[in-house]
Amino acid sequence: MARKTYAEAMADAYERLEGLGYERGDSLHLANHGPMGAEALSTLGFGDQVASWVEDYKRSRAHHDPPQPRHRIDPADEGSWRQALGQFERVGDWEELFGRELVERPWRDVLNRWVPRLFPGLMADLTHGLIRTAHAVRCLGATDHPKELALRELSRGLAYWAGRYTELPGLADLTGHHDVADAVAALTRASSGLGGGTLRAGLGEIPSYREALHALSPLTATRRLSEMTTTFAGVYLAHPEANPVPLIHGVTAPAAMRIVLAQLPDHQHTRAIAAMWQVHVALLLMFTRHASTEARYLADVADAELLPWPDLFGRALINGDEHVIKFTEACYRETAIQPDPRFAAAVQAALQRIPPRALGGGVGTIR
Repeated sequence: MARKTYAEAMADAYERLEGLGYERGDSLHLANHGPMGAEALSTLGFGDQVASWVEDYKRSRAHHDPPQPRHRIDPADEGSWRQALGQFERVGDWEELFGRELVERPWRDVLNRWVPRLFPGLMADLTHGLIRTAHAVRCLGATDHPKELALRELSRGLAYWAGRYTELPGLADLTGHHDVADAVAALTRASSGLGGGTLRAGLGEIPSYREALHALSPLTATRRLSEMTTTFAGVYLAHPEANPVPLIHGVTAPAAMRIVLAQLPDHQHTRAIAAMWQVHVALLLMFTRHASTEARYLADVADAELLPWPDLFGRALINGDEHVIKFTEACYRETAIQPDPRFAAAVQAALQRIPPRALGGGVGTIR
């Protein structure tokens, strides 16, 4: 039997995921990872396993009904669309807006119009707005004739970003003298008191946060994104005491930004990198309390016995957790751009720290 191609696997996945809400959870707003996980698995070559993974995901993750459209957003009226930013109850209005625009103009034009407007709210649900958008962009970029459900997925990624749009205090720029690794090492965290994951409460009052916003020197987006992903793969390794999921976004978010920036003009890249760095500073203050273990992670990785990437792919599939799958794909893609042992080591750590999802459809067997 012929194996499913990427395009076939994604077309089937989008059909199976149609109607699944944007979020799940009671007290926490947890993003729908179905489209992202399916696209990552398809990219890793597991097209034949995507359908059963999606069905298991739907069974094990009950999602909320998506909010319905309420009031039309006028894209030509800045007051209309700005007022709707960060209003999750209006995510249906955002999806309707982006759906209209994607019918009227090429998807790259829609992306170029709206993504720069969304950069200041990049933190949206721990960057899941950006990440979901990027997975949709990669799927659309794989064909010259995108299908309706693939375009609809882009409208939902952008809608989620707009609906959970979250601005952080202050404004980052690239006027400093540090690279990412040095800026991370210089960030004082012990006195932040944000280790529990508090987002904006008090963040702007922390001197090290305000100073870090101006720490990075100018650099091309491609090189800066590689600095970000390699450094934060190491940060993930160095903090086994932290919640094993949030710091993953220190890698998956800039890896997603790379996909999106490939569709944007160069003059938009500096703003994007500054916004990404601001998110990284917030992640460090929210989810780590010290930097004491980070200085030795390179030595630890040099001595580690690392599995080859095909084995890591298979273990990620067997684990089944959507974060592990996305993290594995992002790390592999980033190490192909700039080889670094921290990526494989970070994936191995995630496989150990994030428990497997109970699967009912047999995805755990590599067929």
